[in-house]
Order: sequence, then C-alpha cells, then structure tokens
Amino acid sequence: MKRVGIIAKPHKPEARTVLQELLPWLEARGVEPVLDVDTAALAGMPAGQRKSDLPGLVDLLLVLGGDGTLLSVARLVGPRDVPILGVNLGGMGFLTEVTLEGLYQALEAVFQGTYESTQRILLSATVHRQGERIAEYVALNDAVINKGALARMIELETHIDGQYVTTFRADGLILSTPTGSTAYCLAAGGPIVYPTLRALVVTPICPHMLNLRPLVIPDAAKVEIVQGSANENAYLTLDGQVGFALRHRDVVQVVRSDHTITLLKTPGKNYFQILRAKLKWGE
Repeated sequence: MKRVGIIAKPHKPEARTVLQELLPWLEARGVEPVLDVDTAALAGMPAGQRKSDLPGLVDLLLVLGGDGTLLSVARLVGPRDVPILGVNLGGMGFLTEVTLEGLYQALEAVFQGTYESTQRILLSATVHRQGERIAEYVALNDAVINKGALARMIELETHIDGQYVTTFRADGLILSTPTGSTAYCLAAGGPIVYPTLRALVVTPICPHMLNLRPLVIPDAAKVEIVQGSANENAYLTLDGQVGFALRHRDVVQVVRSDHTITLLKTPGKNYFQILRAKLKWGE
C-alpha cells in the first residue's frame, strides 16, 4: 500500500481536524496521501488532484464524511476496483461504518493485510428516447424514477426480462441494489436485503393501489420502465445525487453493472451489529 487517496466531505469542520493528524501519520509509515482539490483546501495544501482522477492514482480510497460522500466516490471507481474505506463523520452511516475512534485501527489492518472486505454490485441505468440511447449512469444504491414537485402521480409501464409486469400509478419507482435497500428503498417500505445477495428490489413510491408491494428479483434481470405520463414531469435520479429529466415514452433500462466495488469493513464487526446500531433495534 503505497498511496492512499483521501476524499473528505467539503465544509466539514471535523474533517480538517482529522486531516491534521492523519496526513503525518500516513507519511510516518511511508504511505503517500493523495488528496482531491476540495480536501487539499481543507488541509491547507496548495493543490490537489481532480476527484475523478484519484481512483487511477492510488491503492486505497479513504472517504471522510457520510454515505453521500461515499456514494459519489463509488460512482467514480468504475473498472479500477480500488477498495474504499468509509469513515463516518456524522449521520446514519451504513456505508461509512468505521468510526473516527476506529480509523487508525482500520488503517493498520489494511496495511497489515488483515482487513475484511465485501463486494457490492452496481446498477447501470440507461435512458432511451425514440430508440436512441441518450444517457447512461452508474449507481451503488438506487435508480429512482419520480414525479416532479408539482406533478400528479405518474404511470410507469414496467417490464422484467421482456415480460410485462404492471403499470405502476404512483409517485415513482425505486430500483435498488442490496446495498441501497437500507436507503430510500427502506423508507418507502421495501425490505432489508443482505448486502452480498445477488438481487435487485423494485419498490413503488406511494402507489395508487394498496396491493402493490416491493418485488425482489434476480440481479441478472433486465428492467425496462416506460414513462407513460404525457403531461407530467418525471425524473431519473441516481443515488439521490445525479438527475435526468424524462419525457413521455422515454425508456429507462436498469441492469446490474459489469463492475463491482470493494468496501473495506471494520475488523470484527458484522452486518447485523451495524443494523442494530443504526436502526436502534432492541432499544
């Protein structure tokens, strides 16, 4: 492990304090820290690398922030499969599970090769308009089609592997990975899916019919959704961070990406411990 890329949530005061201690700690162990532009500014350094370039320059990506920061980093990794270690600086933190108190213990485990890791699938979402592909995205948590702020419910004609499922009349539809099952999917009434299962979850948002329920399907399935509302605004959103405006009869195709990401875990901590802590089970 020669170079560690560090990406911190911008404007996070705690990150500046952490960086002041972390950078010399890494250098004392012969590890070169590589910071993106915003993180370099937090650390008081004159220059940094473009965030999109970091995965190609380092052996490990260290994320200081929350799940949103890690999601943005995960979409940058692509085929490079650089492992990501997420350190929680506040908030729920399902993905950034390492605490500040456990940061150096986790890094020592990484440097000694005794760390634990987990592979997570990604989604590939494409938008087709009149038979032409016009947009393509990758997401770790979910691809969501939802209505505009002032729109009524929308109609989403849904097909799985070429078979018609139903036309959802709802506020929207969530296509989630197991990783994303504890995010928007869970808030919309979807199931918690163990993160390494090879599955996708289709969850309607406030459906017009009460007997419509979330659907768990194989991750090898191809999901196609036709935006069927002529007079309503609808948007495709990836991980709650990237959006694309949809037109009437646009087709959104969602499949498992060819690439995965590697998340490093807190030594000795299992998934159910995280669920109990984050969801306050038993309290």
